Amino acid sequence: MVGIVIVSHSRKIAEGVKDLAMQVASASGRIVAAGGMADGEIGTDAVMISEAIRSADGGDGVVVLADLGSGIMSAETAMELLEDDKIDVRLADAPVVEGAVAAAVEAACGSPIENVIRAAEEARSARKLD
Repeated sequence: MVGIVIVSHSRKIAEGVKDLAMQVASASGRIVAAGGMADGEIGTDAVMISEAIRSADGGDGVVVLADLGSGIMSAETAMELLEDDKIDVRLADAPVVEGAVAAAVEAACGSPIENVIRAAEEARSARKLD
């Protein structure tokens, strides 16, 4: 099953999105939150993210969703730290909440990483109001 990593500047946001995605998707899969700094402050930590990616990997790849620009940069740095690990890691260009839920549902269905990324990224265009 494809793993998912939620990157946020806030530990509470990352954990909350993880909880929501797991509940909606009835996921028993690997969804890992990587939020905040080790000392609890606001920010993102590439080492923490790389550890989350390793933890989320079950052999089918890992999709990473991040909240803001510097979270993206930290995720990209984390991916560089993992180059020797041979993990198929993809960064989704998707909204964190909607993208994580869509990705978790797709991953729970056993879909390949390409489909999980597509589901996350298609969440950008999901309308909430008519």
